[in-house]
Amino acid sequence: MNGSTGRWVGIDIAKSKLDVALLDERGKVKSHVFANDAKGHAALIAWLRERASGVALRVCMEATGPYGEAVASALADAGLVVSVVNPARIKGFAQSELVRNKTDRADAALLARFGQALQPEPWVAAPPEVRELRALVERLQSLKEMHQQESNRLESALNQPSMKASIESHLQWLQAGIKDLEHQINDHIDRHPGLRGDAQLITSIPGLGNTTAAKVLAYLGDVRRFRNGKALAAFIGVTPRLKLSGSSVHGRSAISRSGHAQLRHSLFMPALVALKHNPLVSVFGARLKTTGLAPKAVVAACMHKLVLLIYGILKSGTPFNPHFGAQQLDLQDGI
Repeated sequence: MNGSTGRWVGIDIAKSKLDVALLDERGKVKSHVFANDAKGHAALIAWLRERASGVALRVCMEATGPYGEAVASALADAGLVVSVVNPARIKGFAQSELVRNKTDRADAALLARFGQALQPEPWVAAPPEVRELRALVERLQSLKEMHQQESNRLESALNQPSMKASIESHLQWLQAGIKDLEHQINDHIDRHPGLRGDAQLITSIPGLGNTTAAKVLAYLGDVRRFRNGKALAAFIGVTPRLKLSGSSVHGRSAISRSGHAQLRHSLFMPALVALKHNPLVSVFGARLKTTGLAPKAVVAACMHKLVLLIYGILKSGTPFNPHFGAQQLDLQDGI
């Protein structure tokens, strides 16, 4: 479907509201605001159906994490085609249009024009078991963050016995909750053959354990939907960004941070472990170190390598085997 045969809808997502812009056949915008909750999503779907007039509608929105996932899933479940776009692409499009005003309403119209002009790929809603896994993983992460915060408070309350006792009690409660959620996550993965098989493949990679596997499955679902490992790396935001321009700009290469922040952060420690215990990553990292690359840049490159390994192993359906290397996993050593 091209922009001339369908209408595009842009949705700017906030925590509590959705600003919606519908482009008509003349390029005029019809705007409306809905609550970002189940009732608001139902009202949005009804509003869009009333205005479809037999013409296919496509929806464009930015990838905004938990605030946007519910509405994207509701629209997809209702049969609408949804595109969820990296915010960096929208920012670049706005700059190309010399957009000066930034309001929620204007951003919604910008998203609709972006969809009409660039025809982004449709987003595929995660199946129910992946959505449930994501909810468990996010809750576990929240408890771990609270546990770390309380641990920090405990260090500063050592001379305050009453405060110390309260914090220690809360830490015990949090630790019990963390263990319970970890069991729930493992049980959930074991109950679903697809998740269980993919988790086993991911954890066959030295450096990647159950926690990382659960996050990969929760946030990515089936990675086979990506056309190649590079596309997956770009989605997560671990692709290299080179700064070279003429004779005056010679910046250091660094990973692009325009991607899935939670997954990117969760790969840092596994990359450190893989540098010591994964034969492919270890050799790769050692070679980079001889070039004088900064230690953090080496770790970032190894994060990229792990993502390519994850994609290659899941795509091939074959557990990690260092003897097959690049031929088996379709790896690329570029950084």
